[in-house]
Amino acid sequence: MPTILHADLDAFYASVEQLLDPALRGRPIAVGGSAAGGVVLAASYQAKVHGVSGGMPGWRARQLCPSIVFVRGHFGEYQRLADDVMEILYDLTPAVERISIDEAFLDVSGSVHLFGPPDVIGGELRRRVREQVGLPISVGAARTKHLAKVASQVAKPDGLVVVEPDAERDFLDPLPVGLMWGVGPVARQRLADRGIHTIGDLARTPAFAVERMLGQAIGSRLNALAVNDDPRRIVTSSRARSIGSQSAIGRHRPTRQLVREVLAHLADRVAGRLRAKNRAARTITVRVRFPGMRSVTRSLTLSAPLAATLTITEIAEQLAWTAIEDQTDDDVEISLLAISTSNLVTMHVLQSELPLPPDDPRRAGSSTGSARWAVDVSVDAVRRRFGKDAVGYLPALARSRGVPDEFRELAEHEL
Repeated sequence: MPTILHADLDAFYASVEQLLDPALRGRPIAVGGSAAGGVVLAASYQAKVHGVSGGMPGWRARQLCPSIVFVRGHFGEYQRLADDVMEILYDLTPAVERISIDEAFLDVSGSVHLFGPPDVIGGELRRRVREQVGLPISVGAARTKHLAKVASQVAKPDGLVVVEPDAERDFLDPLPVGLMWGVGPVARQRLADRGIHTIGDLARTPAFAVERMLGQAIGSRLNALAVNDDPRRIVTSSRARSIGSQSAIGRHRPTRQLVREVLAHLADRVAGRLRAKNRAARTITVRVRFPGMRSVTRSLTLSAPLAATLTITEIAEQLAWTAIEDQTDDDVEISLLAISTSNLVTMHVLQSELPLPPDDPRRAGSSTGSARWAVDVSVDAVRRRFGKDAVGYLPALARSRGVPDEFRELAEHEL
């Protein structure tokens, strides 16, 4: 039976704004941005039909849709309403895997004897979300996670699509390859250049040919998903195994200032979230993406856990430059930087160490590490009272940010 469901709130941020202000319902709106500039964070379906999309400059959105209304985001309401929706999902099954603020997978195999077959459960889920929260949600049901997610995309907006096991190939084959999980604009264009436009085209292409186009790891995974070979099950563990953040920066030659500003901004976000959860990390991982979607990661595992912003920044810089300097291209460019912390442990207080040389700032209890911890704790306290922009480290603040941190934190929230 198609007992894996993927539930995805429709145009979530824009739908919340329309829920909060009835005057906006049925109108083209953009969350964030303005006619003068800024970045559109999300768009309603009424704006999307004109070509408006998230990440677009506000002036461009106004060009495409002159009647668009720009609204400021209510970030606290986004989290509250999304959590209310997740409670409804848990009422239907305990096997819920939340993968972002506004979407989740469900395994309803243990619920069919209570609520009926998957199509009935999907319909009940949508009814409860609409009546109890007031938001539209699309649901896809299938045997696998990949197919359920594709089905929910086809169901949008505000629909339900159930793919029965004997109809999987008929459903998948004619769909555009861009609907597949992990196929972005670059991969889609590479596939199109070789005449691969549909999922069926991809399924009929030998695996070695796809791997040659997209790289072994991505090519092998997409080739398997094209034939619905997806053994992944629902993962219900709520304990965060890592905390990370990333920033796409376009294509730039890496300079010391650019790399430091971006990584300082990312480390500030990551370290702050670690401390807010009384966590510290033993492993720091940096990912650098180069043109052509090729990424390189470098990691360092420490003898003692840490959560200091400056120390994570310094380690991330060293790791990033080892990845960059290993490239043989003299004109190397980078398009994304990411920091991830793992091997997390609980750290409510900092245990100071004897001030014996050498004073290694990577050890949280050293004199330098303790001083950095004290500064971070003070920064956290000021921000809680006066807001995130009240104080910070200069390299992080110097980084121009087109997207509010509140929006980024929702997207990166440990779910």
